[in-house]
Amino acid sequence: MVAVKAHEADRALRSLGKDIRVVLIYGPDHGLVSERAEALAHQHIAGGSDPFQLVRLDGADIAADPMRLVDEANTIGLFGGQRAIRVSTTSRSLVAAVEPVLATPPLDALIVLEGGDLARNHALRLMVERAKSGLAVPCYADTGRTLDALIDPILKDNRIDIDHEARTLLLSRLGADRQLSRREIEKLAAYCMGKTRIEVADVDMVVGDAAARDVDDVVDQLFTGSMERMDRSFRRLTLAGEDPVVLLGFVVRHGLALLAARRSLEQDHRPLAEVVAGMRGMSFTRKPAIESALARWTVQSLVGALATVHSAMAQARRHPALAEELAARALWNLTRTAARE
Repeated sequence: MVAVKAHEADRALRSLGKDIRVVLIYGPDHGLVSERAEALAHQHIAGGSDPFQLVRLDGADIAADPMRLVDEANTIGLFGGQRAIRVSTTSRSLVAAVEPVLATPPLDALIVLEGGDLARNHALRLMVERAKSGLAVPCYADTGRTLDALIDPILKDNRIDIDHEARTLLLSRLGADRQLSRREIEKLAAYCMGKTRIEVADVDMVVGDAAARDVDDVVDQLFTGSMERMDRSFRRLTLAGEDPVVLLGFVVRHGLALLAARRSLEQDHRPLAEVVAGMRGMSFTRKPAIESALARWTVQSLVGALATVHSAMAQARRHPALAEELAARALWNLTRTAARE
């Protein structure tokens, strides 16, 4: 049985044992899942010249035809050498496809499975964790320490520093998705090119532009059940060119914050005012909306909402032409749920 803690993930993937043939990378941070899956696949075939050494398979296709993964895992490359098979996220079960390759691991192929936010008792997660040839790696939303580790190399590469207040503000606006966070930091560094130090005004201009107010409005109106206002802000953002998947990422980020707060209310029995005051990076102007959301949603319903958004993000990434429609449908459904609570 091989399962790693979140803080051990990068080290475990760098020093992957030769007996590990199936790696499940899962969690609520889809950007980090994708980033680690890509890095691991390329690490396994490092130096390979055969383009067929890296194979990408759609998770839904594998779920529909489980033996396809077995066939691919046992295919010999044109020029030999190591092969990596990367399987995308799907809401359908991959147990039937993965079970035979865990039982009889391929000699040269490494199978990298991308998963969503899988519960501790999820069948695929349990199966991979318990197999001698399997490794399960969690990817959770970045926090202060991991965000610092993301920020510092990018700023160092661009030969620019950041003052304490600017860093604090930047940290409060990142974290829902690793790839989105990376893009925001890179955008900030590019904006400040030629300067020696990033200041609060720079972060506010680049990472906290006017669209942020519409993003907050989409999120707050969704979780409080105000359909008309939510939809108006969502349409305004998409017309302005905002990526629907990015918007869904902000919904995930706020949903995770509400989930942590709701757990404090239900399990720790902390006062509402104390819980809301302790929510990181929340403007006081959003306090009424946050209190209303916490009154409407339970831990169970928030977990279900996050699963809905993760599924929509995965589908939107697979079908970019339908991203806006898929995002809108997910947001409408959750807003209706909030209105009924």
